[in-house]
Amino acid sequence: MDDLTCQVIEISRGTTHDGPGIRTTVFLKGCPLHCLWCQNPEGMPATQGVWWEARKCIGCLECVAACPNGALSGGPDGIVRDHDLCTVCGACVEACPANAMTFTGQEWTLEALLKEVLKDRDYYEAFGGGVTVSGGEPLSQYRFVTRFFQRLHEEGVHTALDSCGMAPQAALMSVLPHTDAVLYDIKLVDSDLHRKYTGQPNDTILQNLRYIADTIRRVNRERSSNGSHPMQLWIRTPLIPDSTATPDNIAAIGRFIETNLSDVVERWELCAFNSACKQKYDKLGVGWHYADYPLMDQAAIDALKEAAVSTGMPPGRLVVSGLVAKTGT
Repeated sequence: MDDLTCQVIEISRGTTHDGPGIRTTVFLKGCPLHCLWCQNPEGMPATQGVWWEARKCIGCLECVAACPNGALSGGPDGIVRDHDLCTVCGACVEACPANAMTFTGQEWTLEALLKEVLKDRDYYEAFGGGVTVSGGEPLSQYRFVTRFFQRLHEEGVHTALDSCGMAPQAALMSVLPHTDAVLYDIKLVDSDLHRKYTGQPNDTILQNLRYIADTIRRVNRERSSNGSHPMQLWIRTPLIPDSTATPDNIAAIGRFIETNLSDVVERWELCAFNSACKQKYDKLGVGWHYADYPLMDQAAIDALKEAAVSTGMPPGRLVVSGLVAKTGT
């Protein structure tokens, strides 16, 4: 019996954009990057957290009374948490009768998580899907992911790793032998800008991507000889206003792909910005730089697509996902 455990943000079923087919995506906690636009801010810390949901709160202040550290108070906009005083003891979660206070993650054992995702096995088989591990950054819990993917392969389930790439190469060496598809972020090519917007330079990320490409080439040579399905690589780029969503950056990424990855990249996805995650920052009680930014319009998207294909990227491999602002007629 495996006794490995992991910290999970959530499990999302029936996803169609986290790898081929219909998938179940497991989001793990912990990420070494701190992207200003992060869509899962509760997944940045590897440790447990607590957040408060205004729409569920009944204003009873039981959480305030229960907190042993005086970290909570009631205000005109609801419950206010002093993050310096909060020790995440969970007393407020236990005291809340409306489930407005909840933990940001849950610990799962390997056996329990495996059992949970295998509930969807019929969908994987019917629609060519499988299980994707995302985050946060899943490689921050790579020992668990390695064993999890091993067990999924024993069950005949397709595996996909969704990574920002900021991890030791040893983590990739452990996980990749049990991985069928890699979804990999290239946010910015300029390392100084990458540090500015994510907190880290991108040298390790691009080096790891070259390692992944070499691994895929080797694996696919082996698989072609026995008729197995090839290992896949999808590149993802978040289109963030005033940072990543510039023609210069998209063209730089396209040139990097053309020079280093053109023979192994199956798909390059441009992920249009939206502010739907603002509610997560509200629940955490922290501000968000992009809270008031609108959706991108079609003209901006088209300009970025043109920059991408100008570098040699086949249009058939380029995908744009996400919502686009409506324009007047």
